[in-house]
Amino acid sequence: MSQPTIIANGKPVPAELPCTIEAFLVAQQQLPRSVVVEHNGEAVAPSEFKERRLADGDRLEIVKIVAGG
Repeated sequence: MSQPTIIANGKPVPAELPCTIEAFLVAQQQLPRSVVVEHNGEAVAPSEFKERRLADGDRLEIVKIVAGG
């Protein structure tokens, strides 16, 4: 049996499922407050990161927020 995989920014990433978007981000050393996430084509509000559950094969686009000018 293969390990569940999330497609993050176009690349397969093994994941411990079930998990939330927040747990996945932390496992990938990403600060949940410093990224914008799209889950299966739908923008996700940061307030939903703790509730939104991931399933095998889900697609995430994760964009790091950069401050400055």
